[in-house]
Amino acid sequence: MANNADQQRSPERRERSIHRKITLALLLIMLSGLALSIYEQQWLNAAIIGGILLLTALPIVIFRRLEIFIPPEFEVLTIAFIFASIFLGETRDYYGRFWWWDLALHTTSGILLGILGFLLVYVLNETPRLDLHLRPGFVAFFSFCFAVAVGALWEVFEFAMDELAGMNMQTPFLGDPSGLTDTMWDLIVDALGALTIALVGYLHMKRGMKSFIEHSIQRFIAGNPRLFDRG
Repeated sequence: MANNADQQRSPERRERSIHRKITLALLLIMLSGLALSIYEQQWLNAAIIGGILLLTALPIVIFRRLEIFIPPEFEVLTIAFIFASIFLGETRDYYGRFWWWDLALHTTSGILLGILGFLLVYVLNETPRLDLHLRPGFVAFFSFCFAVAVGALWEVFEFAMDELAGMNMQTPFLGDPSGLTDTMWDLIVDALGALTIALVGYLHMKRGMKSFIEHSIQRFIAGNPRLFDRG
């Protein structure tokens, strides 16, 4: 029995080790970028990268403080997304170099936020203390609305940064210098990513369809038994 348990833990340990290495590599790259910006006296970039590092660490610290287990793949995805969107996108000008970079990231954010919204309401629905009985359609609808709402708030943030800080987050797109086309395409791909997760989550709850969401849900429940204690 002990050997079987060790064999089951072995893939998990390897997976965690890979996640740690990826996380460490991304953090080291950002730290190198911070050091280079300070050396070149690019103080705005240095401040942005410092903010990125803080933004990366804050959710992890908060969840650990609250003693809530977050599956390692979520931590890696979160850090990778922040790295790609702000570090590469803003400080390394990937938004300017690659026209599709912004669309790809907004599609990814729609997917990630859809997963977050789905997990949030699913966990609440499965928590015995709350005694909720939400239909699969409502859970899927909530995850979709959650992702689209956060995407819309991000567009408001981009507009505010452009107007107040003189940044260029709402870049001209498809020949439209106003940034309106960029904003609309961002919202469209946000919605498409969120809709994909909403449909996958709905099929998982309604028909028991196997998906990557189920794996994450089971890991979250297993890692937070006190949240689901029926006693």
